[in-house]
Amino acid sequence: NILIKYFHSLLHTFFLTNYISGICFFKKIIITPYKLILELKNLDLLNIMIEIYTDGAASGNPGPGGYGVILRSGAHYKELSAGFRLTTNNRMELLAVIVGLNSLKSPGQDVTVFSDSKYVIDSVEKKWVFGWVKTGFKGKKNKDLWMQFLNIYKIHNVKFVWIKGHNNHPENERCDVLAVAASKNKAALGIDKEFEMEKALNN
Repeated sequence: NILIKYFHSLLHTFFLTNYISGICFFKKIIITPYKLILELKNLDLLNIMIEIYTDGAASGNPGPGGYGVILRSGAHYKELSAGFRLTTNNRMELLAVIVGLNSLKSPGQDVTVFSDSKYVIDSVEKKWVFGWVKTGFKGKKNKDLWMQFLNIYKIHNVKFVWIKGHNNHPENERCDVLAVAASKNKAALGIDKEFEMEKALNN
């Protein structure tokens, strides 16, 4: 269907038809790679909607934690996960979104992020995080991750959708399984350096 739509558009866009004395003349317009890209963008063939499902988990909070991510676009499907020896649930929820967005190969993507984290969604949708930036995140946690998020968030068209956790939502449940499994894989646990450094300074 995409190919049919594409070639149909080319016939209309890149050929001029002139009727003179009942004779049809076609003047071919040279198609440069740049013009082709512009035309594909106009057809929305380069901006196919991407769905990112995320979840985070931490046992003890703080304690061992992990994140799970599902990326889906058309027939493409990918799962990502990782665990850390000491972190928090909110950090893993936010990191999951960051990892998902960082996995996109080109800027300007239309992305819908599905998360069960009110902390993440409300902070963005209610514009709290932008206020925190102005105050230097005074009295707020996870500045390091929020700055990473904002750097990648601004180059895409991101929409957030909240979904209720542990409510039999297939992708959310799968992300939870990935996050918990990663948090329990002791041999592969990474170090959440910023969190551990901050925790050590506050002790």
